Amino acid sequence: MEAGKQSQTPRKTSSGMEENIAGLLTYTLGFITGILFLLIEKENKFVRFHAMQSIVVFGSLFVVSLVLSVIPVIGTIASSLLLPPLSMIVWIVLMVKAYQGHLYKLPFVGEFSEKQLEKIK
Repeated sequence: MEAGKQSQTPRKTSSGMEENIAGLLTYTLGFITGILFLLIEKENKFVRFHAMQSIVVFGSLFVVSLVLSVIPVIGTIASSLLLPPLSMIVWIVLMVKAYQGHLYKLPFVGEFSEKQLEKIK
């Protein structure tokens, strides 16, 4: 499936769910559900891509949050005022796009996620 293309009819995954539902669920608890779906889903490329993108995006945001929280004043402000709204917006956009059946790639992260999936086949 090409980037940005919408799936015509939702296909079932090896877990028995429709792929758009499984894609949405990969983002629900951030990198935790990303890891879970990457381990569970062995065949569906759509779900595996969204799972890997979830791991990369929300794992990175988690690490950035940890690093910023130990930096006095500026880091604390950034980790408590800037990062949460940014994370929420990205989280909602990714869940909506996955539910709509789009193979939505974030800049840089989407390509990186695809390359990582190729390495673990």
